[in-house]
Amino acid sequence: MKIRATITALAAAVALAAPAAAQQNIVQVASGNTNFETLVQAVQAGNLAGALSGAGPFTVFAPTDAAFDKLPDGALDGLLANQSQLRNVLTYHVVQGELTAAALQGRSYVTALNGDRIPVRVMNGMVMVGNATVVQADVDASNGVIHAIDGVLMPPEAMNK
Repeated sequence: MKIRATITALAAAVALAAPAAAQQNIVQVASGNTNFETLVQAVQAGNLAGALSGAGPFTVFAPTDAAFDKLPDGALDGLLANQSQLRNVLTYHVVQGELTAAALQGRSYVTALNGDRIPVRVMNGMVMVGNATVVQADVDASNGVIHAIDGVLMPPEAMNK
């Protein structure tokens, strides 16, 4: 009897804990992950935390800290100093609607919040967005989904500057 009561109590605790994690929005999930510290800093600097905490749903292609480290020297500081350009780059990483990795297959592009198209392809079982690879797919949030990527996506007009 005592074992059954313990198992029942444990099951109830797990059932209560699981929905709490699912209740975190995209910003909260990213803030709780040490691989997204630079992204969270950029989202805050671009005043986008409120929007990405909203109802959504959104799909976020989230560059990891290692992805930001690949940028040329001074590029991140330049973005953080120019809010308009920063917002354009960040909104190029966000798509309206919740697109899982499976939903991305068969698409040739998705349209980012900034209005530009992001090329999408699947190569050798890996989902590619722009020149970045999805390194962790389908991280659930209450207002969408996050796909961790290994590169920072640059909108087409940013590439021509």
